[in-house]
Amino acid sequence: MNELVAQYLEAWNTTDADARKAAVARVFTADATYVDPMVDVAGRAGLDAVIAGVQTQFPGWTFRLGGPVDAHHDQVRFTWDLGPADGPAVVIGFDVAIVEDGKVAKVYGFLDKVPAAA
Repeated sequence: MNELVAQYLEAWNTTDADARKAAVARVFTADATYVDPMVDVAGRAGLDAVIAGVQTQFPGWTFRLGGPVDAHHDQVRFTWDLGPADGPAVVIGFDVAIVEDGKVAKVYGFLDKVPAAA
């Protein structure tokens, strides 16, 4: 699961549109769903659009693993940080993912720290 979470965060950090689409295809099932307090999407195209939107909102920022990955059966949870590559985290979140056949099928995201301007 550690490798899958690393690939998941890499997909969120991939800014080249073609490379991002390929990363999303590697990490997520075709009908994957993603829901957090601000977004509810299904399918790889929806996920790609959400990731592109976050990158537009926070240009140059990167997602980083914020702590250990915890997994059992076909589910994994982890904390992530988002902020400038050379600075502290500005946004902190917590995701729970359901894995099917080695790919992420469902993500339930929670936002623990969000700046007022976000």
